[in-house]
Amino acid sequence: MKRETQNILLILLGGALLKITINGDYLRYVKPAQQPWIIAGGAVMVALGTVAILRDLLAARAAAVQADSAGDVHAHDHNTRSAWLLMVPVLAVFLVAPPALGADSVTRTEARAPQSAAAGNAAAFPPLPAGDVVPLEVNEFVSRAGWDKSGTLNGRTVKLSGFVVHNEGNTMLARLVIGCCAADAFPITVRLVGEGVSGFGNDTWLEVTGMVVPGTAVRENSYMPDLTLTSVLQIPAPKDPYEY
Repeated sequence: MKRETQNILLILLGGALLKITINGDYLRYVKPAQQPWIIAGGAVMVALGTVAILRDLLAARAAAVQADSAGDVHAHDHNTRSAWLLMVPVLAVFLVAPPALGADSVTRTEARAPQSAAAGNAAAFPPLPAGDVVPLEVNEFVSRAGWDKSGTLNGRTVKLSGFVVHNEGNTMLARLVIGCCAADAFPITVRLVGEGVSGFGNDTWLEVTGMVVPGTAVRENSYMPDLTLTSVLQIPAPKDPYEY
C-alpha cells in the first residue's frame, strides 16, 4: 500500500472515530466512560495523517523544483487517483454505523444473573423510593426480583423501558448489559404478562408499568421475573441502548 493511501486511510479512520463520538453513535459500541479515549485516539490519527501528507507534499515540491532547475523532464504521477477509489469501501465501513444489538442477540445469548446480584448474592437491598410508580433499570428490577429476600418489589408498581423479544411463546422486555463494550454484552429479560404486548414486533422499544409476580425469578428460568402489566407505551429507541 502506498504512503498516500495509508495516510488518507489514517485520516478517515480518525475522522470516523471523532464523528461517532460527536453524534453519540459510539454508545452502540462502548460505555460512556470510554468517550475521552475515543476522542483522543481519533484526534491523534487525524493529526498524524495530516502531518504525513503535508510532509510528503513539501518533499515532492522540493524534489520537483530541484529537478526543474537541473533541466530534467518528468511526468506527472497519476497513481494517487487509485488511492481515492479505495476510500469508497472505507467510508461505507467506518462512517455508516450499524444498529445496536437487539432481539437477535438476546435469543442467541444465554441469559446471566445480573452483575449486581451475582456480586451481592442474598445481601439486603435498600427500600424503594416513595411514589405511586417507581422507575427502575431492568438490571436492578431483575436483581431485586431474584435476590431481595425482604420483598421490596412486592406490591409496588414499577416503570421499565426496554425492547421486545418474542421467544418460545413468551413476550419479554429486554436490555443488554455491558461491562466495557458491546462485545461483552449479555441480556437481562422480564416476561410480560398481560394484554397488548403480543402485537409488538421484535426490537420495538416499550415503556411499561406493572408489578412483579413474587417468586418467578429463579435459576431454572435464568432469573427472568414475570411483570403483570398495568400500562404499555411504545417509545423511540434511546441514544444509549445499554445498561451498565
